[in-house]
Order: sequence, then C-alpha cells, then structure tokens
Amino acid sequence: MKKSELKKQVAAAIQACLEKKGEELSILEMEKGSGAFTDYFVLCSGTNPRQIQAIADEVELRLKAAGLRPTHVEGYKQAEWVLVDYVDFVVHVFSEKARKFYDLERLWKSAKRLVPADLKTVVKKPKTSAVSSAPKKRKRKTA
Repeated sequence: MKKSELKKQVAAAIQACLEKKGEELSILEMEKGSGAFTDYFVLCSGTNPRQIQAIADEVELRLKAAGLRPTHVEGYKQAEWVLVDYVDFVVHVFSEKARKFYDLERLWKSAKRLVPADLKTVVKKPKTSAVSSAPKKRKRKTA
C-alpha cells in the first residue's frame, strides 16, 4: 500500500475519533525495527462505555465507506479498551482507567509521536512558467 493512501486512512480514523469527541488523541508512528506489527497506533479515550462504542463504530463506518474493513475488533462488548485492527494501523479506544493502566504511550516510547497535521499529504502543483499560455488579445483597428 502506498504511504499516502495509508496516511489518508489513518487521517479518516482520527477524524472519526474527533467527531465523536474522543479525548487525549495520540498518534504513534511505529519504527521498523521496534518489533511492532503495524505502522501506526491511533489512541483516544472515551468517558463512558457508550461513547467508547460510538467512537469505535464511527471509525468502522468511516473506513467502510472508503472500502476498508477491520481484520479484527476486540473488546467492543466490555467497552474498556476497544481495539480495531486494520493491519497497517490499529485504533485503540480506551476508558480513562484502562488508558492509564496499560499506558501504551510509555510501552511504545520509541515510537514517533505525530499530530493530525503530520498525516496531511502534500499535493505538489506542477511548475508553471511566468509567461501565460493563454492566447493574446489582438488590438482592433478603429476606422
């Protein structure tokens, strides 16, 4: 998969978390030699089980609309730590208590921390010359 396509998918997951008022959003880019099984972790917290499930649901719906389905979802029923696995990235939605207990940011402290703006893909515009290629207007002769 292209890196730019992956970044778009991760950005869609982040937007879904933010739309459902996910708190303490954190994005970790995993290092190649770290033993990580994925490229990105997206972490956020919800304040109650219903919100945690709503965040996970919104992530799934948004990515399903883009043609992507999770390979595995875990913890949805208990809604303490919902893990939505898309192979190239994993979305973790925690209760506040579970987030503090498992502290994945500390566990994966070698990972690069990103902000949502880091995932925006830069579209390069083709270079244009200073001379306009539009046809020039001709002066009319007045009689």
